[in-house]
Amino acid sequence: MRTPILLAAAIAAAIAMPAVSQDNPAPKPAATPAAPASPAPSASPAAPASPASPSSPAPAAKTAAAKPSQVVPIDRIVAIVNTEVITRRELDDRIRIATQQLHKQNVQLPEPAVLERQVLERMILDRAQLQFARDTGIRVDDLTLDRTIERIAENNHLSLPEFRQVLARDGIDFDRFREDIRGEITISRLREREVDNKVQVSESDVDDFLESQKATLTDATEYQVRHILIRVPEQATPDQIDRLRLRAAEAVRQLREGADFGRVAVSFSDAPDALQGGNLGWRNAARLPDLFTAALSHMKPGDISDVLRSPAGFHVIKLEGTRGGSSAMVVDQTHVRHILIRTNDQVSEAEAVRKLQILRARIKDGADFGELARLNSDDGSASRGGDLGWVYPGDTVPEFEHAMNALAVGQISQPVRTQFGVHLIQVLARRRADASADRLRLEARRVLRERRVDEAYQEWLRQLRDRTYVEYRLDDR
Repeated sequence: MRTPILLAAAIAAAIAMPAVSQDNPAPKPAATPAAPASPAPSASPAAPASPASPSSPAPAAKTAAAKPSQVVPIDRIVAIVNTEVITRRELDDRIRIATQQLHKQNVQLPEPAVLERQVLERMILDRAQLQFARDTGIRVDDLTLDRTIERIAENNHLSLPEFRQVLARDGIDFDRFREDIRGEITISRLREREVDNKVQVSESDVDDFLESQKATLTDATEYQVRHILIRVPEQATPDQIDRLRLRAAEAVRQLREGADFGRVAVSFSDAPDALQGGNLGWRNAARLPDLFTAALSHMKPGDISDVLRSPAGFHVIKLEGTRGGSSAMVVDQTHVRHILIRTNDQVSEAEAVRKLQILRARIKDGADFGELARLNSDDGSASRGGDLGWVYPGDTVPEFEHAMNALAVGQISQPVRTQFGVHLIQVLARRRADASADRLRLEARRVLRERRVDEAYQEWLRQLRDRTYVEYRLDDR
């Protein structure tokens, strides 16, 4: 379901609307997630006959105008997922998009049959999540969808008509793209509800983490890592586990003989990033599982790990490189204030920009920024004259932080768009300082929560996949 031009930030913007400042607390964690249920498989399931299903194949229509010599392609079913089907045409569309992505990332393509199987598995997992989301009441309305697509276009510095032209040039149908984005938002909301909001980190967890991993947390060294996961089903038999271990060992053998990691990841990995060549990007040790950091401590750039075992399955990692060093707790801070105009059904983005441009002109003519913020800002910081205090890197959303970092002290930005609305930003001062004990605890909590959320999501996906009835018809002719 991933598309070449899709930006995760735009999707995140449509999911939740947290405050830019630190005034708004994180959502209260909910109870432990329940394992998702799925319909019991029948002995011989038939393709669903419902004409309303968007994934059902459309029958080829016969018209009087059709010439006898015309050949009308007949779509066919390649997989049944619970009560829905995946068609050959849908699979071919996904393979084409995945191929474009891999070419752009300079990842060698595997054999066509291998790529076909991998793409189909991603489609099955996506379809299972969308079914579960729909059955449990998650919906994405058209207004949210339209605003998200507008934001994606803006983030690519394109108008909506230009964006549609780019999609058409890449061979992507706009209506299909639109529904794919709806699916992306739906899955993100599902993950937030079923996993993210249910992960809890206690004060004692933070204490234990700081006691055992403070050195890791304060080390600014970053590692560029690639990853392959061979997922092990929850109720796997010893024979299944042995076969999967051998599969992981085969991936290691090919890599150590010089095979391209991206190609092997696409061929072997069950991780969500498999079709991106298994690239985890640059991460410091605190943001990597302990299993990985223990292996990385003995590796040099270019090394391939042995097969690693976790509850999720078997892992293989490659260290591409390292960078940075010294303490991560010496950071640049910015004292910043802003005026926020939220956009909604009554206030359009264009109207918010126009209003802020008027306020900016007044400030340039001598009006007091703080007073205008108190009178006009829709943020919780309005009572403080828009003052957000000293902020650390990562405290604000990327668009806000990028604009803030580009300003000189005392300078006022042009209107800046984020998912919260439109802002005027002014930098009051900058400093470089050691992070406080409170900040260290906050960072420890963030890292610990990030780790747990990722592990919980992988486990939730494994449970969902194990409970999903799938019938393969890929080889049917």
